[in-house]
Amino acid sequence: MFHVLVADSISSVGLAPILESEDITVVQKKVDEVEDLTVFDAILVRSATKVTEDLIKQMPNLKIIGRAGVGVDNIDVEAATRHGVVVINAPNGNTVSTAEHTFAMMMALLRHIPQANASVKSGEWKRSQYLGTELYNKQLGIIGLGRIGSEIAKRAKAFGMNVLVFDPFLTKERAKKIGVNSCTLDELLQEADIITVHTPLTKETKGLLGRENLAKTKKGVYLLNCARGGIIDEEALVEYLENGHVKGVALDVFEVEPPKNNKLLTYDQVIVTPHLGASTKEAQLSVASQVAEEVLKFLNGKPVSSSINLPTLTKEVYEKIQPFYKMAKKIGKLASQCMKEPVSDIEIVYEGSVSELETSFITKSFLSGFLSERIASTVNEVNAGIIAGERGINYSEKIATNRSGYENCISILVDGESSSFRVKATYIPHYGERIIEINGYDIDFYPTGELLYIQHIDKPGVIGRVGNKLGEHQINIATMQVGRKEAGGEAIMMLSLDKPLEQALIDDLLTMDDIVFVRNIHL
Repeated sequence: MFHVLVADSISSVGLAPILESEDITVVQKKVDEVEDLTVFDAILVRSATKVTEDLIKQMPNLKIIGRAGVGVDNIDVEAATRHGVVVINAPNGNTVSTAEHTFAMMMALLRHIPQANASVKSGEWKRSQYLGTELYNKQLGIIGLGRIGSEIAKRAKAFGMNVLVFDPFLTKERAKKIGVNSCTLDELLQEADIITVHTPLTKETKGLLGRENLAKTKKGVYLLNCARGGIIDEEALVEYLENGHVKGVALDVFEVEPPKNNKLLTYDQVIVTPHLGASTKEAQLSVASQVAEEVLKFLNGKPVSSSINLPTLTKEVYEKIQPFYKMAKKIGKLASQCMKEPVSDIEIVYEGSVSELETSFITKSFLSGFLSERIASTVNEVNAGIIAGERGINYSEKIATNRSGYENCISILVDGESSSFRVKATYIPHYGERIIEINGYDIDFYPTGELLYIQHIDKPGVIGRVGNKLGEHQINIATMQVGRKEAGGEAIMMLSLDKPLEQALIDDLLTMDDIVFVRNIHL
């Protein structure tokens, strides 16, 4: 008999798979209302209950944590992993709901439905004042083609719209399969009549539609954000509403929620909703059903498909695999940030003692790190392979004779549409993770924090000029490693910095003589 604690309000209809199971006892109470937490094998929550390490310690029989929703911000995933507890969520539960809400906002925006509704209810009948715009034959620009973006593309095509997509990791093959036109961000901004954003909020996407990019859009453009507050710069948006360049805006999310004293709320051409993307009966039922079915499968000894962390491992196996697991995820993030183009194939080669471990977990850790830099939805070690397949990325792992000279070595080769990226790494006990080769250049650095990767011509003075340029901008260099194949040829340098560089400074570095390539990397 398994015991499941449902600590938050979750749809009973959705929980039916576990409520109806004869082998499961379900208790629906808040954590502080439960007398004995030690008996529970599983806990299901939404966003109210915080699953901390302290709570996990109070539940020594806990095997799985289920989050009836997408985000897991209220769960200490690292602590759960250390304690051998699997964390699952419902990553697909709100896909259709958010896509439909975006489309509803789009239609309401172009047909002035909220404004007309308020007008009629106030006793007015001003038909000529609410002349709308058709969706048919309009250029819809979608920034980010994940699950939600793909659903919006399907609906847009049904309305006779022409779909432009900017997603730096969208392959030509996948774009053709979906029936969308892949383009650069500048092309989308210049050609789209309507722009909707569907990316995660990251350093790269924060303020993506700011003053500079808004200036590139068509005069009279419509903007929508049902993804994350902050992707559209609200201060810049006010300016472009004031000057008439932006004709209308629909927002379901804000930089600060709920918005207070936000000038955007004062414009008639701005329509807003209180973060309702996932707020449908069907979505709430769906996330409850997904998490209940996953818990039932797990408790019956079957594999789950929406785990956030590693599957349950013995303490001994976990301790052996953990250093390589963490290192592989960092290598994935590094490779993804260095290869800013569509990727078709990834090869992972294990040499030495690491090849004797369960390498499939390490491979999935690499994939989750690599893909997390490219898509909005949650990526984990269980679903990474599935998501890679959806993105048209083939991956393979091999065991090779140890020729690296190190006790263990992991080599990664990533093939893109126009280039390749190769990286080798090793883990040295009591010393840590080391990147030992990049694209054939021998190097030795610890992969962490803010890094600056530069490819340059091996000439006297180049390194000094880079250091001076960074010094002029008050950027402190913590460490520097360099590598070259031959004197006077191409070389690389990897700098560890105290803070990331602004894009303007990166652009400035690229104008310097003998600088070939610059990448800002965050690990």
